[in-house]
Amino acid sequence: MVTTGDDAPDFTAPLATGDIESFTLSDRLDEAPIVLAFFPGAFTSVCTAEMCAFQDRLSAFDDLDTTVYGVSRDSPFTLNEFREQNDLEFGLISDYNKELVADYDVEMDFDDLGVYGVAKRSVFVVDGDGEITYGWVSDDPGVEPEYDEIEQAAADAA
Repeated sequence: MVTTGDDAPDFTAPLATGDIESFTLSDRLDEAPIVLAFFPGAFTSVCTAEMCAFQDRLSAFDDLDTTVYGVSRDSPFTLNEFREQNDLEFGLISDYNKELVADYDVEMDFDDLGVYGVAKRSVFVVDGDGEITYGWVSDDPGVEPEYDEIEQAAADAA
């Protein structure tokens, strides 16, 4: 599993911002600290609450010069609709091919639903050197992260 002090696994993936563009983590380190908030699926109750909580706190992250990105296995087209319906102002990264959940070791299955390979609810803060300075992973998809803790981690990584 990726832990604090590790180099953040680099990746290139589609970024939903209203449009769809390519996102490469190593090319965006000038936006650091970067919060990567992995969530299991768009349009689910807890995931919607989590992404809306990040939106509600976006000005605090902006004050810390921190960039927030949500990350899920949903397609970039689904993520654009999710952004629009929830008035999210930050980008959502599509891990449609399950590369990020594998690289960050946050993959989980909902066997009883027949849904496999989604992201565990997890948050990583990446500093300007590409190092993970904070990591939180939950095995319970119903648990949201401690947002104050993430803000503090972003402040510490600045």
